[in-house]
Amino acid sequence: MTSFRARLRDLQVLPDGLSGWELTDLSVLPGTPHELFETWFDEAAAAGPHAPHAMTLSTVGADGTVAARTVLLTDLSSAGWWFAGHATSPKGRDLAANPHAALTFLWQGVGRQVRVTGAVTSHPEAGAADFRSRSAGSRATALVDHQSEVLDDLADHREAWSAALAEVRADPELVVPTWTAWCLAPTTVEFWRSGGGTGQTRVRYRRGGQEEAWTTELLWP
Repeated sequence: MTSFRARLRDLQVLPDGLSGWELTDLSVLPGTPHELFETWFDEAAAAGPHAPHAMTLSTVGADGTVAARTVLLTDLSSAGWWFAGHATSPKGRDLAANPHAALTFLWQGVGRQVRVTGAVTSHPEAGAADFRSRSAGSRATALVDHQSEVLDDLADHREAWSAALAEVRADPELVVPTWTAWCLAPTTVEFWRSGGGTGQTRVRYRRGGQEEAWTTELLWP
């Protein structure tokens, strides 16, 4: 039987025919990483079908434990990258204890990755607006809550979810009090791109504070 290691080596990582990123002049880059991210995001979305707004959120808890999970990007503004959830969830507790995080986007179809790191702030009012904009099924899931708690019987969740679905359908303005929106204000944003026969290219946007200008630099892959 083929070893697991050998099976992994046989897997294709990126599609064939990707164009590389021959970046010889950093001055041609947009002034902010937000602009380049939006361009890359649109190109990744056009290459579909997948969820280009899916990202890995990495946090550190009060005890130093690192946790990662996949969440959805809900907005991009000059302030930063936005996502939402329960303030009482594991990620919410981590961010309350240590308001710094990292986001990772992997767009395999176009051979690109973006990494965003920075400080995170909570915005309950924006969270309420986000909650009301969600589908009834998504709101029902949030209303049930108990995220990451032990579940004795799957039927218990199904019953609770059905009841919550009826509740949010009856009251479209209902908002879960613990729902919040978080904004990650970046201090570094790294763009990675690979193409067939051209090798990898990494560019980092970096700044020391929110009022400082962005510095761009090439990194060794």
